[in-house]
Amino acid sequence: MNLPNKLTLIRILLVPFFIAAILIEFPLHYLVALAVFGAASLTDMFDGKIARKRNLVTNFGKFSDPLADKILVLSALLCFVQNGLCDALLVIVVIFREFAVSSVRLMAASEGKVVAANIWGKVKTVSQITAIIIIFVLQITLEIINMASPSVLSEYKIGLVAAYNLDYIFFIIGEVALWISTVFCIISGAIYLKDNKEFISMK
Repeated sequence: MNLPNKLTLIRILLVPFFIAAILIEFPLHYLVALAVFGAASLTDMFDGKIARKRNLVTNFGKFSDPLADKILVLSALLCFVQNGLCDALLVIVVIFREFAVSSVRLMAASEGKVVAANIWGKVKTVSQITAIIIIFVLQITLEIINMASPSVLSEYKIGLVAAYNLDYIFFIIGEVALWISTVFCIISGAIYLKDNKEFISMK
């Protein structure tokens, strides 16, 4: 197994630790989750660059790299739903798109062809990663505020009501960021299906 494929595999192996950091509540657990997510996202950036630079592009890499992206992003979104940070409808739309695209990939594979992700797929992934990072930063901010002592909160004029308002405002900001990424998700999926319509047969 070459280096880019190893990096892809590492990204998949980091997912359980990422999920645990989100769902298990401990001081600054969102910060830990962000660190793991950042490390996983870096492997996504480097595996493609290394594969192209060293001419190590393989069919395994073409198939597993976008799969690893899907596993990482969907894990984050589903955990956000569990923690009340994300609208379930949004995740349903994303899952529907991913199943549609994956179905085309499987049909292409049945004919001995491997279809790599296009540039719109990369735009979709980058927008999703950006939205997820925004949510983490907002939740880390709330964690730090909640950890502050009452005297500190009073000093900076951040009472309980203000904290709840921040909670709601941060939720809205996160939702907007995720829905923007979901628009890119829908667009990239439509373009992918259009570009590979020869693999979609009614026979």
